[in-house]
Order: sequence, then structure tokens, then C-alpha cells
Amino acid sequence: MAFSVASSSSSAAAISATNFSRSTPPSELKVSQIGSFRLLDRLSAVNISQRRCAAKPVNAESKRNDSIVPLAATVAEPEVAEKVEVEDYELLAKDLETSSPLEIMDKALEKFGNDIAIAFSGAEDVALIEYAKLTGRPFRVFSLDTGRLNAETYRFFDTVEKRYGIHIEYMFPDAVEVQGLVRSKGLFSFYEDGHQECCRVRKVRPLRRALKGLRAWITGQRKDQSPGTRSEVPVVQVDPVFEGMDGGVGSLIKWNPVANVDGRDIWNFLRTMEVPVNSLHSQGYVSIGCEPCTRPVLPGQHEREGRWWWEDAKAKECGLHKGNLKQDDADQLNGNGNKATTFSDIFNSQNLVDLNRTGIENLLKLENRKEPWIVVLYAPWCKFCQGMEQSYLELADKLAGSGVKVGKFRADGDQKEFARKKLQLGSFPTILLFPKHSSRPIKYPSEKRDVDSLLTFVNALR
Repeated sequence: MAFSVASSSSSAAAISATNFSRSTPPSELKVSQIGSFRLLDRLSAVNISQRRCAAKPVNAESKRNDSIVPLAATVAEPEVAEKVEVEDYELLAKDLETSSPLEIMDKALEKFGNDIAIAFSGAEDVALIEYAKLTGRPFRVFSLDTGRLNAETYRFFDTVEKRYGIHIEYMFPDAVEVQGLVRSKGLFSFYEDGHQECCRVRKVRPLRRALKGLRAWITGQRKDQSPGTRSEVPVVQVDPVFEGMDGGVGSLIKWNPVANVDGRDIWNFLRTMEVPVNSLHSQGYVSIGCEPCTRPVLPGQHEREGRWWWEDAKAKECGLHKGNLKQDDADQLNGNGNKATTFSDIFNSQNLVDLNRTGIENLLKLENRKEPWIVVLYAPWCKFCQGMEQSYLELADKLAGSGVKVGKFRADGDQKEFARKKLQLGSFPTILLFPKHSSRPIKYPSEKRDVDSLLTFVNALR
């Protein structure tokens, strides 16, 4: 094998080694020959590696060739690691900051070739595949099949494969880990103790395996997607969390071509290019994940309110992009530091009472109130609270002089634990009605926060 791939100079070296061995003791001959073969084997490995890199990418191969192991799923080290030029990705991010998604996609595919892949979730990030197609370059796509996706999402995967003539490289969770989680905690434990553990088993670890077969990946992250957590996503970065095929910190590059694109512009692009989309979008779904953890959003709600709706805004990430959560944002979202106070207060109106801790405690103690109260538990940094501000202020104006008091209580930071134990705080915002003749406040159960829905709630219980 070694001699069949050696160059003429390599052959000369081998002949020289053979001639030398004729005058060499047998023990030394053996060592010399072994050394020759090792050298030639290395040359063979280099040529094999070069031929491998010249091969067509997965999406250019036959649609259903089961004998081919998807490269994104391969965790073994390549025979010879190829060298990637050292680059200042912070500087590159600045250079590309005002570039179009198409230009950023083209740069990513040009730079990494078959060692980069698009992460496709089955939602509006199908735009990434369309951009990749428009570059004219070969590209690869992988997706995480958690085993709990909507039927519509699976059908959409099939549509995308046929539309673009690609073979999506699916990654699955470890069966033993899933079995252990379900047997010990049941199928819906995330409703009680949070979604992080389930996401770690079904999404994060499979993603980690996929990325070990790559040197770069492309995501559909946008700055406007999630409150607080994605506000500073760069268009390209050294991945701060995951490792690539070479291993170690800095071995994986993360590209976010639509980081600076508004969600409405993404949809305008999809409609203009007549790109197929998940049928769930027509049912009110915007951000699409696993079936038990995803639901439609209502007009005026932020798209991430459809994900893990039973948790706080700070928890609405699955862990795939946790490296983009800035520490300042974490302090603000957790309400553990002074940084949260840098946000301007909200719900300011002369028809609205600002309750402090003593005021809300006194309201709790009254069993026979002279008048009912409606109170919002809020945090000024919460995008969902900000989103309902106008309707709540309008409610206060409509109820002025009606005998119903409208109030607000800031329940983050030091007041959060008290609000959880005494005021039924689950997530922000929480709306409570304190009736005239009841010692227990009644929690508003709906996600509809328009003024008419709030008035219906008040009038039914006042």
C-alpha cells in the first residue's frame, strides 16, 4: 500500500534504505524497514485525507445511501488533521456586521467547505438553506430529532429534503439516557422541575456529538428572538461552548448569518422566494421546538412566549446557544444584582398605584376589602411585561372611577422569593385580582393580555 502512493523521491528514499540494509545486521535491518514503512504510510494517509476532502459533500450524494455514515455524526478523529488558517474572528465579525445574510453564508461555505453544516430546526431557519442554495456552493444540513417533535415538523423535514435535493443528517439522543430519564421522572417531568434536564439529554448532548465532526456550524440565531439572551449575537464567533473535530477551546466556529435580521424580514424573504415552511406557522406557531414545550402565540406576544411558557423569561433557552447569554444579562434576568435597576420602570400612570412590599402585604391581609384590586407582578426588564404595558395602562384608564383599583408590584430581585411563596408568581408577568370579599387573590389564567380580555376577567369577578 505504501509504495503505491509514494512519489518518485519517496521511492528513491525507499531504494536507498533497501541498499543500506544489505550491509546492515538483521536486527538493524528490521528497524530500518519498519521506519521506512511508517514514513510511507504517513504519506499515504496525507493523500487519502486530501482525496477525502475533495469528495462531494453529503448533499451532493445519492439521496438515500445508507452505507454512508453522516459526517456530522462521526466522532472519530480524521487520519491527519488539516490545518485551518488562524483568523481573528472578532475582527471578521466587525467586517461582516453590515453584510447581507447571503454574503455571510457565502463566506462561511467558502471558508470551511465540507467541514461546516447548517443546523436546521424545522422552523423559519429554512431561510438558511435557501441562502446556502443561492450561493451555488455545496452545503450540508443536520438536525436534532429529539423524538418529541410535532408530526408537522417531520413532514416538513421530508418536504425540505425533496425541495433542495439534500439528505438531512439527523442526530438522535442516546436511548439509554432517555430511558433512564423517563423511567425515573416520567414523560412530562419538565413541567414540574424545568426543561433543562430533558433538553440536555435530547438536544444538547446529541448536538455535542454532531459538532465533534465539524470545524464550523451555521445557526439561525437572531438578536430579536429572545428577551435578554441573544441581544449581542455576532455574525461569526469562536464557539464559546462546544468543540469541533480538532478538540479544545477555539476548535469550532459558529456562524449566525441572520443575527442582524428582523423576524419580519425573514418572513418577507421566505414569501418572496416561495420557500416551503412548516405548516405549524399557519396555526400561530412562531418559534417551534418539541411538541410538549411549544404552543402558538397570540397577537402582541413575543415569539418566545410560545416556548416553555410555564417558566420565567430567563429560562427560555434550551442550552444550544447558552454561550451567547452575557453575564450582565444573566444578572438582570435572575434579579440577583443591582444591574436590573438600570432598566426604566414601566406601567407608569396616574390611574395606577405603585405598591411596595408593605402595601402588597397589607392587601393580602384584608379579608373584607372596600373595593377590588387588580395587580400585575412584573419586572421592568421582562420583554413580556413590556409587551403588555400599553394594554394594562389602557385598562387602568378604563377602570378609573369604577371602584376597581389598578396596581403594580415589582416582583423581581429581593422580592422574587416572597412573590413566589405568597403571590403565586410563576413567570413574568403574573396578574392577580383581589376581590372584595375574598382573602385569597385570584390568578389571571390566560395568556391573552389585551384590554378586553382583562376587562372580562375583572368584570366577572369584581
